Amino acid sequence: MLSSPRTPDTGTTTARRRIPVSVQAPDPISREGAVSQLRGRPEIEFREDPSAAPGTVALLIEDTLDEAALARLRRISRGEGTCAVLVVGTIRETELLDVIECGVGAIVWRREATAHRLVQAVLAASRGDGDLPADLLGRLISQVGTLHRGAAGRPGAPSLGLAPREVDVLRLVAEGLDTGEIASKLSYSERTVKNVMHGLTTRLHLRNRAHAVAYALREGYI
Repeated sequence: MLSSPRTPDTGTTTARRRIPVSVQAPDPISREGAVSQLRGRPEIEFREDPSAAPGTVALLIEDTLDEAALARLRRISRGEGTCAVLVVGTIRETELLDVIECGVGAIVWRREATAHRLVQAVLAASRGDGDLPADLLGRLISQVGTLHRGAAGRPGAPSLGLAPREVDVLRLVAEGLDTGEIASKLSYSERTVKNVMHGLTTRLHLRNRAHAVAYALREGYI
């Protein structure tokens, strides 16, 4: 799901299990602030190393995204089974696609980083869902649309293509529907929806749902 923040469903299996989280920050005050926000939450289990266990969520805190910060994001995204949540003060238009393509599916503004909001983003990232602030989602769609219009008409532009049902699923992901809602809309089982997403992200070497939506927008499918 790629959407603006929603209240987490605490009745789900994801909410009941403990999610390993590694907090990464450029200074000890920022790190301890995030840890204190999440300490005692039953959903969270802290890990020092983001690659220590499959399914670990790396919570990366940055003021701005300079080259060093992007390098840290790329290094985290290369970890097997690791997903990332970015807590950031500001982000420029030109950096947004870079962040998505690094494998970040959940972004939280530092000014909105309450304990509730951080847990919400961690849960979304652990499910492989997207969780972007509404203003960033609009900027992402606008930016990818601009890139697509600029590429229109260029001969020989490579495209691996999407099947019609992949387009149907991604269109609903972009509208903010979760797996169950997509299955209901398309009269599929939830397993079928998950298989469609897994198949296209694997085939196209995409990091997560947010990256898949960005790809579909850039290629003009949605």
